[in-house]
Amino acid sequence: SVFVRLWKATSLFRLWDIGTAVFLCSSMTNREKSISYLSFQSKETADSKTQEGTKNTIRAAAAVCAPSKKGRNNMLELGKKQVLRVLKRQDFGVYLSDDPKAGKDQQVLLPAKQVPEGAEIGTPVEVFLYRDSSDRLIATTKTPRLVLGDTAVLRVKETTRIGAFLDWGLEKDLLLPFHEQTCKVGKNDEVLVALYMDKSSRLCATMKVYHYLQTDSPYSVGDMVRGRVYELSKNFGVFVAVDDKYSALIPRKDAQGEFHPGQILTVRITQVREDGKLTVTAKQKAYLQMDTDAERIEEAIREEGGVLPFDDKADPELINRRFGISKAAFKRAVGHLLKEGKIRLEDGQIYLKE
Repeated sequence: SVFVRLWKATSLFRLWDIGTAVFLCSSMTNREKSISYLSFQSKETADSKTQEGTKNTIRAAAAVCAPSKKGRNNMLELGKKQVLRVLKRQDFGVYLSDDPKAGKDQQVLLPAKQVPEGAEIGTPVEVFLYRDSSDRLIATTKTPRLVLGDTAVLRVKETTRIGAFLDWGLEKDLLLPFHEQTCKVGKNDEVLVALYMDKSSRLCATMKVYHYLQTDSPYSVGDMVRGRVYELSKNFGVFVAVDDKYSALIPRKDAQGEFHPGQILTVRITQVREDGKLTVTAKQKAYLQMDTDAERIEEAIREEGGVLPFDDKADPELINRRFGISKAAFKRAVGHLLKEGKIRLEDGQIYLKE
């Protein structure tokens, strides 16, 4: 399979930065081989999940590997939109191909209810190819919400023993296998996923989207953007998909507070890396953040009955657990409250002034 060939071809590249690798790909019919030169970086979270990250990289590469049409009579591309021509008509639909001399294994059925009015032999039709409930290759003129190698937010229609089924705009729902879920999902949840082809040439969804996210965002440092948390890393921080499609990270030092997959954040871009990936923060600029932190601390003291059982000399971990901010940010906010005459410090505690 494509996956196995790519896994073997890249066995020597399981490094933190894979760089430019040459992958051997095969077409959907496995009749010819071609080489696709892909440049990417391996996932930063190459800690205990290095092998998993490498597998996902290879799978993402396979999704975009496209054999050259040179010398080929036919290429039916599963999971993609393509233009094919009507080859022959039947009562139940028309058979399509991009080769007028194509054999049965190079043709795909477009059901009668989706055949454009007036379509004749040779008429071009834009279709999407997938497998129906009987695992047969089939064409549709409907546009799915997700194509091979891309990401999208889809709604969970139901959960079963084998995984969750997602609504992607086609008659057959899209399977999100259990092993491709990064957190538990339930009916009507909205999840960010990518579309990939499994080892049996079936289209499936995955929540492990890192290697599918784009690195060509139009944003600059200082821009405020919307992002969706899709993975947490103790080593690196919070992975975020800006606009559900651009790769971004909240570094561990800035990832203070509670985060969870699926959470929607408004973040500020602090760096656009050379590789196009974004570094972001959920914090406001320091002078604005200080006011917000001060309000939270004042409210917390009220909830504690007017006394907070530690002051600005407390352990950083205690401060972070209680308020989700750094010790430096806590000291700034406490200093702000002192300056406003709202609190007093005494015996290692903070008292609210009445």
